[in-house]
Amino acid sequence: MKTQGGFLITQIKQVGGRIFERILEREGVVEFNGAQGKILYVLWERDMLPAAELARATSLANATLTSMLDRMEAAGLVERVPDRRDRRRVLVRLTDRARGLREKYDSVSDRMSDVYYKGFSEDEVARFEATLQRVLNNLKEEENNE
Repeated sequence: MKTQGGFLITQIKQVGGRIFERILEREGVVEFNGAQGKILYVLWERDMLPAAELARATSLANATLTSMLDRMEAAGLVERVPDRRDRRRVLVRLTDRARGLREKYDSVSDRMSDVYYKGFSEDEVARFEATLQRVLNNLKEEENNE
């Protein structure tokens, strides 16, 4: 059986990213871009994370994350602070400015969900997301076996 799941997921990510950027622009959100929004989202859920954990949670390469954090720090969205328990580690935390942007992000995120799930029933959304979670779990398991 020929499958296209990976190809379709890649296309969804690319087209979805372009639409997300367009919605950010339409809503007047200029403080962060879509990629930075992913980092902010993770930190809004759990602030004060080591960079390595933030990289895992966002699926960004360490080098990519570092350069994005540099730009976000310059924009006053995040700060890097030494871990008081382990001075070798640096934690990333949100600034007050970034915390104040959560409502804007949630509005854009809600609009994206409306686009993604247009015409879907709640049951279809739940089954689809459960299937995606299974695919993600399979990928993570394979990644950990390497």
